[in-house]
Amino acid sequence: MMQTKIGIIGGSGIYNMDGLQNANWTRVESPWGAPSDDVLTGVLDGVDMVFLPRHGRGHVYTPTTVPYRANIDALKRLGVTDIISVSACGSFREEMAPGDFVIVDQFIDRTFAREKSFFGTGCVAHVSVAHPTCPRLSDACENAARDAGINVHRGGTYLAMEGPQFSSQAESKMYRAWGCDVIGMTNMPEAKLAREAEICYAPVAMVTDYDSWHPDHDAVDVNEVIKTLQGNGTKAQDLVGRLPALLGPDRAPCPHGCDRALEYALMTAPDKRDPALLAKLDAVAGRVL
Repeated sequence: MMQTKIGIIGGSGIYNMDGLQNANWTRVESPWGAPSDDVLTGVLDGVDMVFLPRHGRGHVYTPTTVPYRANIDALKRLGVTDIISVSACGSFREEMAPGDFVIVDQFIDRTFAREKSFFGTGCVAHVSVAHPTCPRLSDACENAARDAGINVHRGGTYLAMEGPQFSSQAESKMYRAWGCDVIGMTNMPEAKLAREAEICYAPVAMVTDYDSWHPDHDAVDVNEVIKTLQGNGTKAQDLVGRLPALLGPDRAPCPHGCDRALEYALMTAPDKRDPALLAKLDAVAGRVL
C-alpha cells in the first residue's frame, strides 16, 4: 500500500489552490526544462496535494508553449500518484451548457506543434491510450462534482486543437459532426505524457461557451468566457476540496493498470539504449529501467 498524492493541474482562471495546510511554493528541476511555474505543495484533509498552474501564474504560456513534459516529469518527481486536470473548454452539445463540467474519457488529438512523448531515438516505447483516462479517478471527480452541486456530465470526447485561435465555424461544425463533445487546447499531449509516466489521469473540462457552431452563439465571446471562467474557478476549488475524502490517504495499485503502463512498452534492446536519454527518463520510467 502506498500513500496517495494528488496532483492538480489548473487551467485558465485557476492559478492557486485554497485551503492547503503547510502550503509552500517550490521550484522543481526537470531534465525536460522548466515547468510552467513553481508547484504548490501542502496537505488537505490528511492527504498530500500538489498544485501546478498550467499556464503559469499570470497566464504566461500559450497552449502550444506550455512545457508539458517538464510539468508531468515534475509531478512524477514529487511522487504524485493521481493527476486531476482542470481546464476550460467549448461545448458541441446543447445539453453541455456554459458553467457545466464534463468528465472527459476520450480524445481526438489535432495538435501538431508539441512534443508528445518522453521517449524517442535511443529508447523507443509505445503505451496504449485506447482508454486514456482513469475510471477510478473519474469516479471520484464525478462524485465530488455532484456533492458540490455542480451540473456534471460523465463521459465525453475532447477535441484537442492547437490554438491559440478559436475554431472557425466550419471547423466547429465538422468536429461536432465527428461526435466530439467538447473542445480545448491543453489536454493533449498532457494525457499521453501522464500515461507514459504511469500516473492516473482524469480531466475535468469546464464549459465556458458553445464554440462557434451554435446558431445563437456563432462566435466565441471572450468577455463572456472570462465571466464564466470566474464562476467555474470557484466550483473547481469546491470539487478539488472534496477529493481527499473520496480518494483517501492510502492507495492500492490502480485496478485499470494506469500505474503499470510501461510494463511491456519499451522496445529498444538494453544494449542499444541511449544513456543520455535514459538519464532524463529516471523519474518517468525509472520503475522499468
